[in-house]
Amino acid sequence: MARAVPARKADPNGEASVAAVTAALDRGEDPPQAAVRVAARHLLFALEREVPGRSVEVRVVPVAAVQAVAGPRHTRGTPPNVVETDPLTWVRLATGRLGWAAAVGSGAVRASGARADLSEHLPLGQSGHLPLR
Repeated sequence: MARAVPARKADPNGEASVAAVTAALDRGEDPPQAAVRVAARHLLFALEREVPGRSVEVRVVPVAAVQAVAGPRHTRGTPPNVVETDPLTWVRLATGRLGWAAAVGSGAVRASGARADLSEHLPLGQSGHLPLR
């Protein structure tokens, strides 16, 4: 029997941090690191809600990690499908400011496993659920 995973508590500063970070990026400025961490965590948890599943582990180091994408469930040891990146790259991917292929090609994203391609799920909010801008 599958266990229900409790919903994560939303960070009250999540959306404001996403807005502040993306505004800074759009102006060509370096966003504040604290805001980048909050925004990355907020967007990572948004991925978890928007693309539910347990077949891919998405790690935004050192912010957080989630499991997402429908498919075979991973339960123990190193997962077969892993995506790993840094907080700023994740914010850029999740908001459409960086494409998946460019991020993987540059080495900013490390993706391993047959299901580790998140390109069809990014940018977030395509389903109309998430107000990102």
